[in-house]
Amino acid sequence: MSVKAVLAARTVLSFLALLALAACAAPPPRGTGDLGVVVERSDGRLLVVESTRNTRLAEIDGLGDLSHASVVFSRDERFAFVFGRDGGLTKVDLLEGRIAKRVMQSGNSIGGAISQDGSLVAVANYTPGGVRVFDTETLDLVANIPAIGADGVRSKVIGLEDGPGNVFVFSLYESGEIWLADLGERARPKITRYPGIGSLPYDGLITEDGHTYLAGLFGEDGIAMLDLWHPEAGVRRILDHYGKGEQPLPVYKMPHLEGWAVAGDVAFLPAIGRHEVLMVDTRSWTSLGAIPVAGQPVFAMARPDGRQVWVNFALPDNGKVQVIDVPQRRVAATLEPGKAILHMEFTPRGERVWLSARDSDKVVVYDTASLKPVAELPAKKPSGIFFTARAHRIGL
Repeated sequence: MSVKAVLAARTVLSFLALLALAACAAPPPRGTGDLGVVVERSDGRLLVVESTRNTRLAEIDGLGDLSHASVVFSRDERFAFVFGRDGGLTKVDLLEGRIAKRVMQSGNSIGGAISQDGSLVAVANYTPGGVRVFDTETLDLVANIPAIGADGVRSKVIGLEDGPGNVFVFSLYESGEIWLADLGERARPKITRYPGIGSLPYDGLITEDGHTYLAGLFGEDGIAMLDLWHPEAGVRRILDHYGKGEQPLPVYKMPHLEGWAVAGDVAFLPAIGRHEVLMVDTRSWTSLGAIPVAGQPVFAMARPDGRQVWVNFALPDNGKVQVIDVPQRRVAATLEPGKAILHMEFTPRGERVWLSARDSDKVVVYDTASLKPVAELPAKKPSGIFFTARAHRIGL
């Protein structure tokens, strides 16, 4: 063999060796089904986490004001869409641990939703009041819907939820209305308005089957309900006892309606201004009684199998979490995971629950069968925790 041939052969072998080394050094490809994010609210940062081994994977800075941040996910679970209080809408690549795109779409926003087909992301805005809808691939603006009620007032938008058929449902705070925005023709939204639902709707939720939209009222007792299967029937009032009316205690923090838990045909509601979790029959929307708890509940969240409901509390009891046994309809355990428990999130099958302890600067992971902590992760003033399994659930 000639010298040139030998050199050429050595060059090829060296190149192949480098390729093999690079392949060995590269991280293995991974899926997205066990990923999630933790909001570090004081620093405008997200932590990317995975729930299989309870570990942190990445830190992502530059997301602005996350003091009331919420998150939805693309249908492939790769991208998180983060709604910041400063009006920022940020698309985050979870696999690459970076911001993919960010737009400042308003002056003050309060959350959002992603459409059924995953092609649209909508943002609820306080300033200016209205909803803006964006293409999820590009974050280009698709539709701008000013929230001007029948009274001529431009209102804050609250309770923005995704319904079946690329429909978004939301409420107008000052005007007291519910709107349906059908984005079937994305450039020309079809708006159906329901005025006169009650005074100052403060939050909303949609049931997981997409059947019913509920708006809680801050200005009076009761809840406004819209049947999305029969929207032509209009809005009716339910649970006229639910609200501020005869509260025996001052309200330190209004419960989020998305903090309702539904287990079978029973909804568990945080009682406003009471140390109780209310039970409601979701077939008739009538009361089934109440369960005494340790303080004023904020979130009452059902484990995915519906066997347990986990409850956290407002001040001065926000260092506690209680676990309700659903079949027995009573508190089974009281836990103290840390200071200022702001949010809870179950893993997709419910074997664990993650808890953000803001004033302890940590996230605590509990086994839901033994009710024992199994992991702790450091986090700077953590608040919301969101797992990618939400991508496949209506209203989350």
